[in-house]
Amino acid sequence: MRESKHFIDGKYLGSDVTPLINYSPVTGQQIGIIHNGGAEEVDQAVNAAQKALKGEWGQMDVNKRIELLYKVADRINERFDEFLEAESADTGKPHSLASHIDIPRGAANFKVFADTVKNVPNEAFEMATPDGTGALNYSQRVPKGVIAVICPWNLPLLLMTWKVAPALACGNTVVVKPSNETTLTTCLLGEVMNEVGMPPGVFNVVVGKGSRTGDALVRHQGVDAITFTGSTPTGEGLMATAATGVRDISLELGGKNAGIVFADADLDKAVEGTLRSAFANCGQVCLGTERVYVERPIFNEFVQRMKAGSESFTFGKPEQSTTTMGPLISKTHRDKVLSYFDKAQQEGATVITGGGVPTELPEELKAGFWVQPTIWTGLPEDAVVIKEEIFGPCCHIAPFDNEAEVIKLANDTPYGLASALWTENVSRAHRVAQKLDTGIVWINSWFLRDLRTSFGGMKQSGIGREGGVHSLEFYTELKNICLKL
Repeated sequence: MRESKHFIDGKYLGSDVTPLINYSPVTGQQIGIIHNGGAEEVDQAVNAAQKALKGEWGQMDVNKRIELLYKVADRINERFDEFLEAESADTGKPHSLASHIDIPRGAANFKVFADTVKNVPNEAFEMATPDGTGALNYSQRVPKGVIAVICPWNLPLLLMTWKVAPALACGNTVVVKPSNETTLTTCLLGEVMNEVGMPPGVFNVVVGKGSRTGDALVRHQGVDAITFTGSTPTGEGLMATAATGVRDISLELGGKNAGIVFADADLDKAVEGTLRSAFANCGQVCLGTERVYVERPIFNEFVQRMKAGSESFTFGKPEQSTTTMGPLISKTHRDKVLSYFDKAQQEGATVITGGGVPTELPEELKAGFWVQPTIWTGLPEDAVVIKEEIFGPCCHIAPFDNEAEVIKLANDTPYGLASALWTENVSRAHRVAQKLDTGIVWINSWFLRDLRTSFGGMKQSGIGREGGVHSLEFYTELKNICLKL
């Protein structure tokens, strides 16, 4: 049994109210409890963060900050197995996935953003003055202050450090609110912060329900900026709350991403890439592909190869090397995904494969939150499962006949996070990519990320950009200093 407590001012603290129960997605059984924080714990965390800004951390030079962040990354890697086990316990994802992406990328974020802060120059301009003496203008980046970091449950460590690392590299302090579904690695990071000598109050964690803990955090006027990854409706609410006190906000929200496969694509690469983009992490990836458009001459072959690929996934315990598909995060989320599976059939979809709960599971796994990888064809573009984000292991595949048609289809969504384009025609690749209304366009790849590049969505997929210097723009205030010579 694991107990997730708040980490405030360098110490682990509990709450007096009834704790939440942490269930294993793999077995459906209780694996721990999570303290349910409220206004009191949030106030303690924000006060600790403010105090740290005025103390040792606020006076620390950038080289010392960078040294500490490198130590954090190294210590996560030294405790790799503990983080891996905790992440898989919370999410149910296979070790083969978490050990390749979640933990190494979670650690690497600290070094990447430490290097970014060290190497990004500030601007300077000389100017003439009426008296002929001249003046020098130069910029200085200063931390924003206390950052509220609100994280999702699908990639808990990776997406949390993606925000915490640049915030700390820029000299801010943070109060992190992880999803109440996945608290373990965020809480474990508190131990690492103490081990490397991070000053108390720099990194704080409050755990509990979003409606209680999260709401108290974003409403606290001691918070100077809010960064959030999650659903679009929740993001809209956070944006309204951030307006009180005029706090800055960064939102990475939902998506209904399209994959486009032209007839001249390398079919092996396109099928392998689309299998990953539709079904990786049991489809619980904001960048995943739920709409696939395939040029008509290769449509039938592509569908059959996707069917064969999706049916090759193996359900099992996370630690088993043969496991290639994990469960959904919770019973509530599984019920939501299965409701979309039902809607697809009600709207007349042809179910190519899947569509329900796997039946051939070991007895000890049957109470877990499993669903089958699912592929549909034959639905009109106004069908619910084509319009709404499902966030599960599923996709609809439809044929198209020309570029203009598929560009219109891909862009016909209120979202604009990511898209994947498969073609061997270089001119077409550039031409189509420039017309897709998404923040990220992958050509002949998926989930290939250079952390120096911008990350974020268009339309209802979010506000702002993260990554490289773009993160610095959010986590710092840019001050201009004008010196008359």
